[in-house]
Amino acid sequence: MIALIQRVLSARVDVDNETVGAIGPGLLALVAVQPDDGEAQARRMVERLLGYRVFADVAGKMNRSLTDTGGGLLLVSQFTLAADTRSGMRPSFTSAASPEQGRIWFERLVELARGAHPRVEIGRFGAHMQVHLVNDGPVTFWLEVR
Repeated sequence: MIALIQRVLSARVDVDNETVGAIGPGLLALVAVQPDDGEAQARRMVERLLGYRVFADVAGKMNRSLTDTGGGLLLVSQFTLAADTRSGMRPSFTSAASPEQGRIWFERLVELARGAHPRVEIGRFGAHMQVHLVNDGPVTFWLEVR
């Protein structure tokens, strides 16, 4: 499972001109499910999303996690993160989970996150979405669990 996380001042996801998920300060996580992902990867990704220290402490060092700050978490499915881009001029998606498997494990990730954190919002799986964000820093990290 892959997550591209961005520390944000705010973020929202619109589908057909309707906001389906929005947060204030926190993390936007674009998430891709890979073919071998399952329960262990979903659980570990939630641990990393909630525990990864990307927020400043009083000394200005990245020492605080989303759990520490109580910020929002906006989860957005994005299978394109799993693309194989090593050759050619067109991405291959053979390294991404099927849509059915992707939905199962993305929804499980959401369920686990909501069970562990009070402020979790989501995009709409499989929809054409517009993601709006104000990146804070900018701070962006690639997380991957296998």
